Amino acid sequence: MKKTILFISLLFISNLNGQSIYLDSISKVKKRSYTYKKINSKKLKLDFYTPKSIKSNYPLVIYVHGGGFSAGKKDENYIIDFAKFLASRGYAVASISYRLTMKQKGFGCNTNSVDKIRAFETTSEDISYAIQYIIKKNKKFKINSNQIILSGSSAGAEAVLHLAYVYDNKVLPKKFKFSGIISMSGAITSINNITQKTAIPTQLFHGILDNLVPYDSAPHHFCNTNDIGYLPLYGSKSIANRLESMEKPYYLYSIENGDHSWNSRPMHQCRKEILDFLYFDVLQQKNRQTYISIATE
Repeated sequence: MKKTILFISLLFISNLNGQSIYLDSISKVKKRSYTYKKINSKKLKLDFYTPKSIKSNYPLVIYVHGGGFSAGKKDENYIIDFAKFLASRGYAVASISYRLTMKQKGFGCNTNSVDKIRAFETTSEDISYAIQYIIKKNKKFKINSNQIILSGSSAGAEAVLHLAYVYDNKVLPKKFKFSGIISMSGAITSINNITQKTAIPTQLFHGILDNLVPYDSAPHHFCNTNDIGYLPLYGSKSIANRLESMEKPYYLYSIENGDHSWNSRPMHQCRKEILDFLYFDVLQQKNRQTYISIATE
């Protein structure tokens, strides 16, 4: 196990050696949209981005937007820009919509914790449907089904972590396993299911002062124990500690004075770090443990 610890006072920019496909911009990008599932007349859609100069065998990054399971869109400008950035380097990207089960309910301390967990479950199911759709129609999509990476921001990060490490998946094949996760300000309800068997390369971006989704372990939104929305969560630091204890790969990027805005900021401020993780930890399986700490104004 190679462990890298970096303490940095400014934003970290890594110089990647051996530049090539997956690291450099190599192609223009094309985008297509599909309906991957209809549930109670609700159409769930995905935007699919691919590099024009490569025709098949794409590693696939699934992106799940944030918004407290009550808002957000798959095609916000910053999401389109991020998806095009990855696709121009050889990845396929699927930015998905999903059922917004908490619409008009909120996701704070006055929202029942049972409903919060149900939102994690429903979104995990929808992500699974999207992946199932792509795999079933892979003659069209031409992805490498052994290289599917989950990514998400805020609620989307909670959903992808839940899907990979907590959710009892009845949609995807029993032996299906994701090849990596990129979580931006996410957390999960339990770390007990992160085991030697289930652990996968996990990149975690998180502001230490995030007051909505805990950086370490704390209640969601830091609710009081007597609030109906009280829900203990395990954030990026707890997940990294768990993976470290098992000598499994992780990439923790901590922002000392960072708040919840770091649920989206890595998509434009930490692109080199994301490429580094995808290439070396996911595709090359270097089995690294990386800890980066930065301070911001």
